[in-house]
Amino acid sequence: MNNMIELKNIIKIYNSKKKIKVLNRLSFSFKAGKIYSLVGPSGSGKSTLLNLLSLIDIPTSGNLRISNRNIDFNSKSDNDKIRAKKIGIIYQDNNLLPDFTAMENVYLARLSIEENKKKAMEDAKKLINNLGLSNRSNHLSSELSGGEMQRVSIARALINSPDIILADEPTGSLDTTNAKEVFKILLRLKNKNRLIIFATHNRYFANMADCKIELNSGKIKRATNARIK
Repeated sequence: MNNMIELKNIIKIYNSKKKIKVLNRLSFSFKAGKIYSLVGPSGSGKSTLLNLLSLIDIPTSGNLRISNRNIDFNSKSDNDKIRAKKIGIIYQDNNLLPDFTAMENVYLARLSIEENKKKAMEDAKKLINNLGLSNRSNHLSSELSGGEMQRVSIARALINSPDIILADEPTGSLDTTNAKEVFKILLRLKNKNRLIIFATHNRYFANMADCKIELNSGKIKRATNARIK
């Protein structure tokens, strides 16, 4: 399997009243075709790492390669294009637009890379139907349940057929039943050309990944095969 993401000596320091080193010379290679879970106590660097991988945040130093391409963090426009085309992001709080329908929330993400609204709507409809939301597609996101909103968030992350899916506590705001349903969907998204990385505090969900990465004080404490058969 190919390395889809390669990190080398990544350091991230936040400057407030004092310098806080959140990631400390972190190096790791994420392979296509695998699912990785990120675990560790609050403040261990999980969310910061995901923000760097999604090209939303910038490391203080170190190198990041995506699909054998060195990322230039000074080139915001190029990185925005990479994110739109290659990376799907699922947030804990879904970040849906409350005054837009489920359908609109999904297909608008496609329009960021191409202006074919008809095709975007057709693809969004298929995704929404596949996620069991066909009867909710024209409802405002504010009218949906927590589980439904998170499924819309997944559909939005998938609309551009991303090679990389990043999820930060994707079930953190859900009850147990909806959380399990969301993770079933997440696991079904695995294929040989796709990389999935998610952060979680839930040990059961963490062990559903192919590889569990334990972070502590901005370093990888250990990475172990974890998938429950």
